[in-house]
Amino acid sequence: MTEGVKIACHPTFSQDGEGSAMSEAVSVALHPTADGHLIGVLTLDSPASLNALSLPMIAILQRSLTLWEQDPAVVCVLLQGAGEKAFCAGGDIRSFYYRQQEESEQALFGYARDFFEQEYRLDHHIHRYAKPLVCVADGICMGGGIGLFAGASFRVVTEKSLFAMPEVTIGLYPDVGASWFLSRMPGRLGLWLGLTGARFNGADAIGLGLADHLMASRERTELLPRLAEINWSQEPNQQIDQLLRHLQVEVDAAAPAPVLLPHQARIDALLAGRTLEGVLANLQEASLASAQEVSLARARESCQSGSPISRAILWRQYWQARRQSLAEVFADELTLSVNCVLKGDFVEGVRALLIDKDKSPCWQVPQPGTSWLDDYYVWPEGVNPLSGSEAGGNLR
Repeated sequence: MTEGVKIACHPTFSQDGEGSAMSEAVSVALHPTADGHLIGVLTLDSPASLNALSLPMIAILQRSLTLWEQDPAVVCVLLQGAGEKAFCAGGDIRSFYYRQQEESEQALFGYARDFFEQEYRLDHHIHRYAKPLVCVADGICMGGGIGLFAGASFRVVTEKSLFAMPEVTIGLYPDVGASWFLSRMPGRLGLWLGLTGARFNGADAIGLGLADHLMASRERTELLPRLAEINWSQEPNQQIDQLLRHLQVEVDAAAPAPVLLPHQARIDALLAGRTLEGVLANLQEASLASAQEVSLARARESCQSGSPISRAILWRQYWQARRQSLAEVFADELTLSVNCVLKGDFVEGVRALLIDKDKSPCWQVPQPGTSWLDDYYVWPEGVNPLSGSEAGGNLR
C-alpha cells in the first residue's frame, strides 16, 4: 500500500510479545491528499481466507467509517482487499457450525443475532454513506463481499472480478441486502442468480446495475495516488467519476465479455411464471444440451441440489422486496438469517461444504403449504433490533 498515516485499531500482538500490531485482519490507514485533506483506506487483510468477513472485522469497518464520516479532514474512503485472489469471498460462516456444536441454543441465537445485525448495519451504512466511498472488487467477491460492495458510491470491477450469491448451496439465501438488489435487476436475472448461485464477471455486474466502473487489476496500486491528486474542494464526485472513466477507457479493449447477460432471454423464459413449483418444474424439464448452454445447465444443477428451504425463502423475498425499502429488507433478512441458523439448513450446509466437505447435505423437506415459511418471518425472541424504533434510526 502507498505510504500514509497508519492507524492501529484494537491491535493484537504476536506470541513473542513484540509490538508489531495487526488490526483483526483489517488494515486501517489515512492517506494525505495534495490539497491537505485525508483519504481513509480500509483493506480487508486476510488473503489466506480470501478476506472472509468476521465479526471483529465488521466492527472495525463500522467504527472507522463512522469516525471518518464525522471528521471534516477525511474527504473520501477507499475500500479494497489484500492479495491477488479476492476482495472478499463472504462471511466467516464456519463459526456458526462450531458455535452450534459447542454452545447452547440461547448462545447460538445471541451470536447469530449479533453477527447478522452488525453486518447488515454496516452494509446499510455503506449504502447511505455521506462521503464518497470507492470500493474495488478485484478477484472473488461473493456473499458478504457483495454486501460491502453493492452500496458503495463508486463500485469498481476489474478483468479479474468474479461474483456470485451462492447461499442456496449452503442452506442460507441471498442476504446482505440481496433481496433488494436482486429483485431490481433486469428481467429474471436476479432471480436466476439467487436460485442457482451462478457466477458472473465484472462486465455482467456493470450491465446488472451492480457496478459502475471497470479498471485494470494492475492499476489498483495507482488508484490511491490518483485519488490523492483530486481537487477535493470542487465537485469531488464528478472528479472521481472522470478519473474512473479514464481508467475504464484504458482497459475497455481487453475487458472480458459478459458471461451472464447474453443469456437473459433464455433465462427469462426458463424462469417464467409466478409460482416456485411451476418455475422449478419448467427449469427441470428444459433442454439445455447445446454448447452455448453449458453454464446454464451447470447453474440448474446447483439450484436442484440446493436447500428447498433456501429456494422458498429466496422466491418469497424476490417478489416481496420489490415493494420494500432497503431498511425494511434488512429487517426481514435479520429475522430470516437468524431462523436459518436456529431451525433451517444453514448449519448443515456449512458442515457439508466447509467442515466435513462431503458435499452431501441432509436438507430438510418442507411441510406442505406455506405456514412453515411464515414461521421464518417471526423473530425468535423479544424484538428484532432492526425493525421499527428498535433500529435506533440507523436503518431509516
